[in-house]
Amino acid sequence: MAVYVEKKHWWLRNKKIVDKYMKEAKNLIASQDPNDVESALNLLDSALSVSPRYELALELKARSLLYLRRFKDVADMLHDYIPSLKFSGEDSGIGSSESFRESVSLLNELPSHGGESGDSSFKCFSVSDLKKKVMAGLSKNCNEQGQWRYLVLGQACCHLGLMEDAMVLLQTGKRLATAALRRQSISLSDDSFILFSSADGASSPPSSARYLTESDHVLSHIKLLLRRRAAALAALDAGLYSESIRHFSKILDSRRAAPQGFLAECFMHRASAYRSAGRIAESVADCNKTLALDPSCLRALETRAALLESVRCFPDSLHDLEHLKLLYNSILRDRKLPGPVWKLHNVRYREIPGKLCVLTSRIQQLKERIANGGIGNVDYYALMGVRRDCSRSELDRAYLLLNLKHKPERSMSFIDRFELTEDEEELDSVKDRARMSTLLLYRLIQKGYSVITSDLATAEKQRAGTETPIRAGAVAANNNVNVVKGECFVEI
Repeated sequence: MAVYVEKKHWWLRNKKIVDKYMKEAKNLIASQDPNDVESALNLLDSALSVSPRYELALELKARSLLYLRRFKDVADMLHDYIPSLKFSGEDSGIGSSESFRESVSLLNELPSHGGESGDSSFKCFSVSDLKKKVMAGLSKNCNEQGQWRYLVLGQACCHLGLMEDAMVLLQTGKRLATAALRRQSISLSDDSFILFSSADGASSPPSSARYLTESDHVLSHIKLLLRRRAAALAALDAGLYSESIRHFSKILDSRRAAPQGFLAECFMHRASAYRSAGRIAESVADCNKTLALDPSCLRALETRAALLESVRCFPDSLHDLEHLKLLYNSILRDRKLPGPVWKLHNVRYREIPGKLCVLTSRIQQLKERIANGGIGNVDYYALMGVRRDCSRSELDRAYLLLNLKHKPERSMSFIDRFELTEDEEELDSVKDRARMSTLLLYRLIQKGYSVITSDLATAEKQRAGTETPIRAGAVAANNNVNVVKGECFVEI
């Protein structure tokens, strides 16, 4: 007698496989052990390979990455929801960015104000416009299952230094979660509300209430940092450089850690303020810190090269320009700006060819100046911020301040005030870059003090040499007067 075996459809088999992966992943995540969460990520990837759009698997993967502090992976996974990409995506590159702009995302479905604008820089978008666009998109496709994206991505953007994006995403996620809880509570009676809450908490992934509390703390910190940065930038634009430096120092010297990308941006702005105030050494030091945190910062390399050229330190300036040229060539070769698609830059891709031509001619001019013997003629007076006719006490005071501030062990203290986004290897590389650049600046200051001290000693000797004949003549004249007076007294 033949036994009839019911043949299951392929989607039923796939559902069974996905459910098995999800059950094992949930059990591993519940232990909250980092190794178990890593194993759960592998299971979630397997589930997503079978069902790529399974919402619960996507949510668990994003929250697991956030728990493991893999913020870059979260941003790469959910980059379609980063608001600033709507404004800066057109100029960030070509090729791979084209497919990104054509992908389906929440913000890409929104109507733009005044059409596609290719001239807007990433620093010129309005946070209020971002809020309007995000909320307009939510009114069109309100998907309650996707609310977690805003809270998770908002926290990841905060740790990556994308403060405006983080604020918009967290506020949107908070608003959506609150509205969902309100709708849920209205649909339940008073008796079933408690039962529903307890049952739901046992079977669902981590509730949004805890993430709402976390987002409140993150939001308050973001708003504080943005207010201080806005005040510092306003003072810088108004020409109040000391005030701008003071505001940026509040951010950079704060005891509470700040994101690495945000600190690099603030160091770069403070370097501009120091440069405008004529404090070359401090500006170079902040450029060094920016490059330690972000080695591919084009603006920091360009600024430091200009500063070193202004004090006629041509070999070091040429080294920075050569490094900048390599970055420009790599951008043209890869057909995109360095870093991931969500990283913000202060330069557009279409500007790179023109900048490369100007940079090439500038490098050639520097090489000619070095060949003509312009190596040992460094302007240490400008570097240390003292006048050419300064006194020894003024020089000692300036050197003492620079020496205390730019000692290698003291200059490295900024590393303890930034949030580590990946692992210990990144921290070691930041320390190595900071130590090397700090040591070079410190040696330059030491040599400057030695050279200026020698110049002052030489000038003092010359002054003493010119004063000696004058003093001898005055003494001889005085003696002659005394002799004449003595003779007159004897005659009387």
